[in-house]
Amino acid sequence: MQKDAYTLILEAIDAGVYKPGDRLVESELAERFGVSRTPVREALQRLETQAMLTRDGRSLMVASLDHNQLAELYAVRTELEGLAARLAARHATDEETRVLRGMVDDDKALLGKDPRLLSRANKRFHKQIHLASHNRFLIQQLDMVHRAMALMATTSFAAEGRDMAGLEEHDAIVRAIERRDGDAAYQALRTHISKAFETRLRVDAGELKTR
Repeated sequence: MQKDAYTLILEAIDAGVYKPGDRLVESELAERFGVSRTPVREALQRLETQAMLTRDGRSLMVASLDHNQLAELYAVRTELEGLAARLAARHATDEETRVLRGMVDDDKALLGKDPRLLSRANKRFHKQIHLASHNRFLIQQLDMVHRAMALMATTSFAAEGRDMAGLEEHDAIVRAIERRDGDAAYQALRTHISKAFETRLRVDAGELKTR
């Protein structure tokens, strides 16, 4: 199925093609994606409404998150992700659980490599937990949260030592889901998000180096 202009622009932001502060020019986007300017204009208006873009005079730029917005985003993400893990422990099929375990095992091969690879793997892992919750309304809300996560210029997996710790946290989440322990899954995922937020704050404060 052919992707629309909105999806193409959103994916480009998520992939880091366009970073916070970058200007988005209607004509350039139309040429890049091989679409007419009308759907691009409509997509930009939609993204501005969703606070993914911000206006600087007549120009539109990819938005960035200040400290308070980042804290608000992580507060919501922590609760929603924890709930997804709790529901996944209850409702995930055996096949879904095996997929989660396989992701953790496969991602070990990415340790020490380009942090963007682990970042993409991390997104796949979390998306799989969302789907395993089998709650469409929760999935919709988490999609919105993860869309806003694209407004962060770097991944916490770029911080020294975060890749190994992050995978160990993923392993703890999957073990809880495998045991069908909803409370443990909820707490393990909350801890994982809290650690990621702490790492991001320490990187921003200059306490941690990034790769």
